[in-house]
Amino acid sequence: MTDQPKQLLHLVLGGDLKDTQSVEFADLSKVDIVGVFPNYAEAYAAWRAKAAATVDDAQKRYFVVHLHRLLDPSTDTSRKG
Repeated sequence: MTDQPKQLLHLVLGGDLKDTQSVEFADLSKVDIVGVFPNYAEAYAAWRAKAAATVDDAQKRYFVVHLHRLLDPSTDTSRKG
């Protein structure tokens, strides 16, 4: 049995925003769910590819959501305890 790094799930999604100053989507039925990734590095690569492909569309934004922080708050290394 090999030691594998702990799975830290990340979701990449995006779409057109109502306003570039908010994170409210214009139409939830058109949100692009890019995928769920086992670590931040893979999620970041997917986010970067989507963001680069839509760089000329000011209303379209993509985000990385740290699902592991929602599922298991103890994995949130940004919190000081």
